[in-house]
Order: sequence, then structure tokens, then C-alpha cells
Amino acid sequence: MTQESDAKLASDLVAAMRQAFGNRRARAAHAKGIVLEGRFAPTDEGATLSDAALFDAPSLPITVRFSDFTGLPDIADTDDHANPRGMAVRFHAGDRNNLDIVTHSFNGFPAGTPQEFLKLMTALAESPPDAAKPTALDSYLDSHPAAQTFFTTQKPPPVSFATARYYAVNAVTFDDGAGWRTHGRHRFVPRAGEHTLDAATRARLGPNYLVEEIAQRVGLAPVEFDWQVQVAEAGDRLDDASVAWPETRRLITVGNLWIERVAADQAAADKILFGPGLLPHGIEAADPMLKVRDAAYLISFKARQ
Repeated sequence: MTQESDAKLASDLVAAMRQAFGNRRARAAHAKGIVLEGRFAPTDEGATLSDAALFDAPSLPITVRFSDFTGLPDIADTDDHANPRGMAVRFHAGDRNNLDIVTHSFNGFPAGTPQEFLKLMTALAESPPDAAKPTALDSYLDSHPAAQTFFTTQKPPPVSFATARYYAVNAVTFDDGAGWRTHGRHRFVPRAGEHTLDAATRARLGPNYLVEEIAQRVGLAPVEFDWQVQVAEAGDRLDDASVAWPETRRLITVGNLWIERVAADQAAADKILFGPGLLPHGIEAADPMLKVRDAAYLISFKARQ
């Protein structure tokens, strides 16, 4: 695709998402969230995988944003539509060495290409609650099993943002600087384990329980995650985020995250743009969808300033 067609596709995506979730001055997706701060330490394995500067430092500051799905900034944390949850991390390595990783709590994406994702978002926008059945979304899901799986197999709400596992669904390529390149996908694995709500507990929790809980949790002790890379094998699709790789693939722990405090000024902190295409030397995009996603994030960012 040309740069112009990428930009047009990204613009159409944001427009469709805003139509689906309401034209609000907020993020087009994952509008409701909380920003925290902490630190990152690489492992020796990370340094052998890539010569990115962030793997050389003993420790780096990080900014983390946990969020709910949709473009609705007031969605209840207990709402089914608030899944998947989001976790975006910026690694502050300085100047052009920063890295953003944008993840969500489902191992896969509802569409394999930006063009298919636009069709999905358009169908969603054309399917308000009062639309006649079958809706445009119903018809789309009937003919797109990956999207059907995405919308029908989400886990119950997590006990905490700290008890969900998060996946960056687009493949990247790690370069060690000495001629060895490794394809993989990021994931953040909670040290607290994965825990979801039972129905009774969910029914009695408030609409902001996740935001409130994570603030209380980091006030007592750091929230810890392992940053892992799932390594691709021959035949694994690098250009289709809707296909999860088998869990038998090798996992490399490239670093550890400690989330230590809530950002003091949430209004200012929440203006940060986490760009899924913000990649330093030593890590590059393997999935072409990243280029369009990055452009869409920038359009959404500019619209809410």
C-alpha cells in the first residue's frame, strides 16, 4: 500500500470507530483508563535477542496505561463490552530509543488486515441496539470466524488490571545487531496470576472497581509483570493478527516490570500517545498492520487535543 492509502485507511478506521462508540473527544478505543508509573529491568535474554538500547540499561522508567475497551470513557468496568482490557507501556530509553507496546487481554485480533478491521468497525457502527435483526454486525460475524471468536469468547472481567494477561497481537522482528533476527509477539504476564470475577462478586462491584482497585493495590506494593516474547516458528503467520500462534511456541522473558504508583496528574498523563509503531533501533515491524494502526492512533490523538 502507498503512504496515501495507508493514511486514508487509518482515517476511515477512526471515523468508523467514532461512529460506533459515539463522537466523543476521547480515544477512539480504550477511552477509559488510568495511568501509572514504574520501572523496567531487562534480562540477559533480552539483550541477546535485540541490540535495542533499552536492553542495555540496568533499569528504565516506564509509563503504563490500563484501560477498558470501546470508545466510551464512562463505560462500567463490569460491562461485557469493556473486554478486552488494555495495557499500554512506554519504555523511556531516551530520544529515539523509546518503545511503546500496546496490548490487550485477548490472544488475537478480530481481523487479519486493516481493511477487514474497517469492514468490522463499519458493521458495528451500522448496528445500534435498536437495529433490525440480523444486523450488519450479525452478518459480518456469521462470515468471519475470527471476529466471531473475538466477540464471543472473552473472559469474565478480571479481579484486577494486575490479574490479566496481555498480548500485543502484531508480530515484530528483533535484531541482535550481529546478523541474527527473531520474529515474535510481545505479552505481559502478571506475577499475581490470572484471576477473573465470579458472577456474584461481579454483581456487587461498582462501575469503576478496576480503576479504584489498581490504585489501592499499587499503594501497598508494586504490581509486577514479566515481559515475554513468543517466538515464531516456520509457518506462523507474521501478517495476520487474527491467528494466535500455538502455546507450544518458545517464550523468552526479556524483562520485568514494576508498576509502583498512580500518575499524580491523571489529566496530563492521559494525554500521552502510545503508538504501536513507536519502535527503536533493534526492533522493527513484521506485521504491516502496525503501520496503519500507528497512523490511526495519531489521528485519534490529534482529535482529542
